[in-house]
Amino acid sequence: MIVASPSSLYSDLDVSAQVDAPLAAHTWFGIGGSADLLIRPRSPEALATLARRCRRDGIPLRVLGSGANLLVDDEGVDGVVVKLDTECFQRVDFNAEGLVERMRVFGGASMEKLVQECARRGLAGIEPMSGIPASLGGAIRMNAGGRFGAIGDAVDAVTVLGMDGEQRVYTAAELRFGYRESNLPEGIVLWASLRVAPDDPMACRERVKEIFAYKKSTQPMSANSAGCMFRNPVMGDGTRVSAGKLIDQARLKGTRVGCAFVSQEHGNFIAIDRKADAPARTDDLRGLVDLIKARVLAEANIELQTEVVFWRRGEPA
Repeated sequence: MIVASPSSLYSDLDVSAQVDAPLAAHTWFGIGGSADLLIRPRSPEALATLARRCRRDGIPLRVLGSGANLLVDDEGVDGVVVKLDTECFQRVDFNAEGLVERMRVFGGASMEKLVQECARRGLAGIEPMSGIPASLGGAIRMNAGGRFGAIGDAVDAVTVLGMDGEQRVYTAAELRFGYRESNLPEGIVLWASLRVAPDDPMACRERVKEIFAYKKSTQPMSANSAGCMFRNPVMGDGTRVSAGKLIDQARLKGTRVGCAFVSQEHGNFIAIDRKADAPARTDDLRGLVDLIKARVLAEANIELQTEVVFWRRGEPA
């Protein structure tokens, strides 16, 4: 719940704020309700003060990145949603500390734009993120990546703003990146130092094109989806099996619940049908997720876990 006078949270801060802000347009699914309060800080100091006040008043605070890995409930979400899309949170400092092998990327920066700019400058190391829509903060927290590598491979250090408003730096030696996870503590990724290597710009661009072309040939990248819905589960011998393969074997491609359907191209992609007769609802997608999990559990005795983040009123931020 927001306090009786929500403006007391931010009226003296350098932010823009919107009450009852629709979130659908901020997500790749393009569905879902509103945030009680959407705030765009214009400085790290304003963000830190806001975090402290939310913690003081027991108000949930969530960070909205690119919206590519997010489903917002039809009833919206309580508390404060922060979007780091102002200039200070999208900055990229190439040659950080005078080193061509390091760059400092702030949490709201677009990974898609970063990949292209690094290729243009002839800086190798970020190409595995080609075709992955994410902000830097979200990418690091979930160690976004694929068969070509993950963002954690390039991380040198990460600065996290805690919910107490304090900044803490974590070096590569303190960080652990696994499959779709990291050991970063609770908080907001302010910036990260990434390792890159000087290379021929043309060679960098060719690698980006090759990776993107592969993803385009195997994934429905133009669909209204959030990428892979489920994590690839670990088998008893420690190996991972493709969630898409399990869904395919369960004969679920094309399965539909309302406006939501399983892609015919890739079983681990759930998309939204914009031409459906009824309005698109997040409940449809949730229902399809539950159906898939139940079928795979019944046929393969494997419990799938979602990779997409679900936001819902009354649930922890």
